[in-house]
Amino acid sequence: MRLLIAMMMHETNTFSPVVTDLARFARGHGASGQPPQGDHAVSAFRNTGTATGAFIDLAEEAGADFEIAIAAHAAPSGPVEDDAFEAMTRCIVQAVQAGGFDGILLDLHGAMVTRSFEDGEGELLRRIRAVDARTPIGVAYDMHANIYADMVELAQVVAGYQTYPHVDMYETGQRAGRALIRMIRGQARPTQAWGRLPMIPHVMRQSSEDEPNRSLQATARAMEQEGALCASLFVGFPHADIENAGLSVVVVTDNDMAAAERLRDQLLQQAWAAREQFVYQIEPLEASVARAKGMTGGPIILLDHYDNAASGGTMDTTRVLAEILRQQLEDVAAFAICDPQAVQEAIAAGIGATVSLSVGGKLAMPLMPHPHPPLQLTGRVKTISQGDYRAKGPMSRGSRYAMGDSVVIDTGRVEVALISQHVEPFDVNALLTLGIDPTQKRYVMLKSRVHWRAGLGKLASAVVECAGAGACTSDYNDLQFMKLRRPIYPLDP
Repeated sequence: MRLLIAMMMHETNTFSPVVTDLARFARGHGASGQPPQGDHAVSAFRNTGTATGAFIDLAEEAGADFEIAIAAHAAPSGPVEDDAFEAMTRCIVQAVQAGGFDGILLDLHGAMVTRSFEDGEGELLRRIRAVDARTPIGVAYDMHANIYADMVELAQVVAGYQTYPHVDMYETGQRAGRALIRMIRGQARPTQAWGRLPMIPHVMRQSSEDEPNRSLQATARAMEQEGALCASLFVGFPHADIENAGLSVVVVTDNDMAAAERLRDQLLQQAWAAREQFVYQIEPLEASVARAKGMTGGPIILLDHYDNAASGGTMDTTRVLAEILRQQLEDVAAFAICDPQAVQEAIAAGIGATVSLSVGGKLAMPLMPHPHPPLQLTGRVKTISQGDYRAKGPMSRGSRYAMGDSVVIDTGRVEVALISQHVEPFDVNALLTLGIDPTQKRYVMLKSRVHWRAGLGKLASAVVECAGAGACTSDYNDLQFMKLRRPIYPLDP
């Protein structure tokens, strides 16, 4: 058996001003500016908690020869530049065209939007099928995939994450990969049914640790335990102004289309019945911070959820940090403001120096209605770091992350992490690398939405959600949808 493996992952926020070029897909993998390929990709993703890591293990378990065409992953941001998309797809298609593979395993996100294509993954699959109409394809998608027909119908097996925070990336790779290998061996004949609903669940209500998604994902897992090859409910990614953004379902059975359609409809009906639970209620920022100030114990998480890098946020808005300083909260760690210019100014001053920096507000957000001015920050340079770490897990266990040059500025009340590259704080090592122990703080401000729970959730004594400013706003009134299909809930009650 011979298998081709490829990764091309990006969650696209069409409202984000952050540029998505090819170099963004290579961060954390050396200075070449190119995503890893071949043996470099194998060494980068072997023994990691990713779908690609699972594909590697499955291939070796099956005694198969395999190669990785490319392993490209970029933090969420604006639409993918056409030259980056062309470079990545060309690499994959050329490997397919060389032929000789019994199966193709793809680690994709499912919410990639390029300058030219609303469904980047569908376009990749169309190009693969243009040169190879027969080789079976298995795909692992993120739970936030926005599903288009070709993303399912041009593959034989589709599986999506069943947890958010995404602590089952590896397991999803196993689900997709095992089903495909069974097909290659003649032990299964996958049949797929998919459908979508006119609803875009709020990201802040999508966690699989909370209702209604907890019950929905439990139903999907039960379907697999009862015989379905894969059952996936995709909550979708709402910060994409594209036609098919929103919730969808894909069910794969073994040569039983009637069962696939019945199970698909069951999941869709369960999701629609729970649609009101997917709507998020926003608390004003001043009230949130004041409520936190009156709480006891710690660490208390202050969640700056409007500016999450893992949803395409610029990570340079300062509204929440400014309110924390204005209300004079004590013993706070803030992770993080992405501001390469301020970082270099602090590095030039050196450890122990007192600096006054204009922080944040560097990236204009023309598609967002609220101002996000810089913040004047004065404090002592406490830490200087290269910002590299490996994730402890459980999410993305063993994967390498790069914050770029990073510093910590101690204002006396707040220790503010300044970084040079976007990284969501879903892993405790992001903070520990900078000398911040979150367990020793009364408050920890995080630019995150749900993923922070994976690595830091068990440390929190309480959580206060803070509505700041940013391209991943939780207020749908901030988003001007022009291409999204209508009517759709909750925009059209």
